[in-house]
Amino acid sequence: MSTTRMEAFSDGVIAILITIMVLELHTPEAVTWQALRPVVPIFLAYILSFVFIGIYWANHHHMLQLAERVNGGILWANLHLLFWLSLIPFATAWMGEHHQAATPTALYGIVLLFSGAAYTILQRALIREQGPQSRLAAAIGRDTKGLMSVAIYVIAILSAFQHPGISQLLYLAVVLMWLVPDSRIEKELRRH
Repeated sequence: MSTTRMEAFSDGVIAILITIMVLELHTPEAVTWQALRPVVPIFLAYILSFVFIGIYWANHHHMLQLAERVNGGILWANLHLLFWLSLIPFATAWMGEHHQAATPTALYGIVLLFSGAAYTILQRALIREQGPQSRLAAAIGRDTKGLMSVAIYVIAILSAFQHPGISQLLYLAVVLMWLVPDSRIEKELRRH
């Protein structure tokens, strides 16, 4: 099977997730600048999650550009990724509304951790289907950035119970690390 339908379905789900997140932003009753103050943590959580989902979308798109075909296992691995991404709006809203609380901040990290793990599972399933000598396998290599992300998520989840703010800064660090689409795949795409 080609990657076309899987990519189109994933794009649709991701667009819906972003829409759901923006619907969680509620306007204040008052019409002053001060009325926006309570909304700031919710808006910052939204921005962080919007960028996270955007990073997944961009890297998913790039990864599929190097895949020639998919199979049933890959389709299920993709659904597994979409499941975890679908929890981001809930985790975002909870952390945004309770930005100084440990449990919502930790849950946010857990959702990000499992999203990252699901992305890795999808990536490995694609490489297995394309073969160890495939362009995708060559582009991914050891995936040091992916392993670093997992380590940062684990530290952030554990930190949430002492210092939620530090955890949120660690989530931001992962965003900054991945902000530019995966250069390994970009280089491989340019090479051919």
